[in-house]
Amino acid sequence: MAATYLPTLKQLQYLVALQDHGHFGRAADACFVTQSTLSAGLRELETLIGVTLVERTRRVVRFTPLGERIADKARRVLREADELGDMARAAGRPLSGEMRMSVIPTIAPFMLPRILPRLRRDYPDLKLFLREEPSGPACERLHNGRTDCVLLALPFACGEVTAEPLFDDRLFVAFPTDEDRSPPAAIPASAIDEARLLLLEDGHCLKDHALAACNRPELRAEATMLGTSLHTIVQMVDNGLGMTMLPEMALRAGILENTNITARPLDAENAMRKIALVWRRASPREKDFRLLAQVLGEAA
Repeated sequence: MAATYLPTLKQLQYLVALQDHGHFGRAADACFVTQSTLSAGLRELETLIGVTLVERTRRVVRFTPLGERIADKARRVLREADELGDMARAAGRPLSGEMRMSVIPTIAPFMLPRILPRLRRDYPDLKLFLREEPSGPACERLHNGRTDCVLLALPFACGEVTAEPLFDDRLFVAFPTDEDRSPPAAIPASAIDEARLLLLEDGHCLKDHALAACNRPELRAEATMLGTSLHTIVQMVDNGLGMTMLPEMALRAGILENTNITARPLDAENAMRKIALVWRRASPREKDFRLLAQVLGEAA
């Protein structure tokens, strides 16, 4: 019976890294090896399976159609291999070992400073690697196996995931104090001036949550979408350039400190977003994620 030679996990890791980075040098850096080591490993893989996976030129790295398919399959194999280790860790101490968590930008700066000290104190064996990115890329990384869980705001279509809601985060209308020194206790959606509304650009789910809560189609057409952060939008409002909507967690974190801005709750039927931790269904670390969600909810 002829011997069967299978690709090694290291070779598959090199292939996936090259697909991610599109450059041999950057892929080698990501794998913590030299470029020559990575290149040799990929040539061995091509020799092993008898096909060309990558077309090499001086300027570009181009995957063949079969190479793309094999790299996608390799990504799934690596994810399954990671989960073997996850199963072993799940049987040991809770919240230990490495965990990769993506956090959306409208949560990370306001929530992480409160929760990370408790995690370090109560679970010192947990090595939590954080990545800040919008909801869409975070969910894509989750399903590709490049992140283990995502801290985001619902509703958001993240695919086949398990979601553990943590708490509701109310939406507030923020505007220059000089515009109205006696504002009502809550601001009805009908009172928002669409020509002066400043929101985050497409890709940030907070914009969609705010627009959905207002239920005014003209806001989507007329509001100014800015490719920036909530902190920058607050500075623009403080300079009299418009008004915006902010989540309660940002207010509690002091985003309006040292500004001349007033914030009032949005008076609307669904004037909130739901903060949740999500992970891939049937993950062997589900108990860890549920415990993490409990800790996050309590610390927040």
